[in-house]
Amino acid sequence: MSTSTTLTRDIKTIIDEGQMTGRRWAVVALCFLIALLDGFDTQSIAFIGPAIAQDFAMGPADMTWVITASTIGMTLGAISLGSFGDRYGRRPAILIAIFLFGAFSLMGAYATSPTQIIVLRFLIGLGMGGATPSLLALTGEYSPAARRGTMITGVLLGLPAGAMLGGLLAASWLPVLGWRGIFLLGGFLPLVLLIVAYVLLPESPAYLVSRKQEAGQAEARRLLLAMTGKVLPDTVRLVSAGKVVQGASIAGLFEPGYRHITLAISAIYLFNWIAWFLLLQWLPTALVALGLAKAQAAYGTVVVNAAFIAMALPLSAFLPKVDPRKLLLGMFAVGIAVALGLGLAGDRWPVVFTLVALAGFGIGGQQLVLNYLIANAYPTQLRATATGWGIGIGRSGAIVGSALGGLLVTNAGPSGYFMTLAIPLVIAALATFTVKAGAVEAGPAPNPVAAGTR
Repeated sequence: MSTSTTLTRDIKTIIDEGQMTGRRWAVVALCFLIALLDGFDTQSIAFIGPAIAQDFAMGPADMTWVITASTIGMTLGAISLGSFGDRYGRRPAILIAIFLFGAFSLMGAYATSPTQIIVLRFLIGLGMGGATPSLLALTGEYSPAARRGTMITGVLLGLPAGAMLGGLLAASWLPVLGWRGIFLLGGFLPLVLLIVAYVLLPESPAYLVSRKQEAGQAEARRLLLAMTGKVLPDTVRLVSAGKVVQGASIAGLFEPGYRHITLAISAIYLFNWIAWFLLLQWLPTALVALGLAKAQAAYGTVVVNAAFIAMALPLSAFLPKVDPRKLLLGMFAVGIAVALGLGLAGDRWPVVFTLVALAGFGIGGQQLVLNYLIANAYPTQLRATATGWGIGIGRSGAIVGSALGGLLVTNAGPSGYFMTLAIPLVIAALATFTVKAGAVEAGPAPNPVAAGTR
């Protein structure tokens, strides 16, 4: 008598061992395009804000509410749609996010009052913040281990690239289209892409397997065949590693096996983003206070963002080969040195701009490592939730950093402002020391593992 034995294979292992096929590249490219338009809508308000303020006779305080409403919406969107993506799938979460920032941007073109602008920017923010967690999770789950860092970073760079595109388009088309035309453009393009994504964007096979349903098994097999070109025998059952009692929920992040890594990553995100947005939002003001002309001071922001983008892809290539904890600590050491150096540099502009460029690595670059760390520290059932939680906590830090900058430049002067950047970086570095080696390398064990070195 013959018997058949059902074998199990971890779907993550199958994905990790494969190569970047055309199907995988198509998914990553589509995620990049979505992130590009997300970044366009995010930054466009900075360029059309003065025109809106003029039309509605809005003062600086009113415009602060417009910008703050976007940030609050993005914070809530990252957390809520991140959990939605783990519970109901990456694909529906992404489609909903595109619809939100596309449809409400389109409605922004017909706003008739400052209150409507504020409400619509909040709703647009829900979509903008909500897209990122599932985009990064889907990208990571379609990328082999050796290329995962590069692919996630490439998609993440769609956000600043879209922001730069938004600035260029707004600067050249605003005199022709007006701010309402920019809103129309920011709504029309995402809604066109929504149709494309609805037709072409697949679900994550790792997510489907984690649902433990026969329909999920069949669909995951079909997607794996398209990804790898290999047919799995019927005797092989796909499984997803990582046991989570309360998957797809914030509570799952604080289960015993994940609580420590969640608290550590939350602290790193919070204080790193406080420092990063202190720098981004108030650098030109600090440079003007040091004596630089306003037109030249704007180059400070250009330099720090250009340095961030320039080092992102080379850095991502090293991520699978190094201990992310040690890399983070090295980056924080550079950031602290940059902050102290800027505080002592005075108006020696070659030194100042060299340090500002290094800040793109030592203060901003940690975001890339943190996203990679999350992709490897949490199972499929929690990955988008964890990404959304981290980004949401980070955006809370962005609000704090943006609010503190003016007080620091006014009361402590530019030198004191720069040196204060070191404080949140030191706290984030201390939090990095608490990240456990096992959690970073292969995901947390069912029970907490002791901290140590390899």
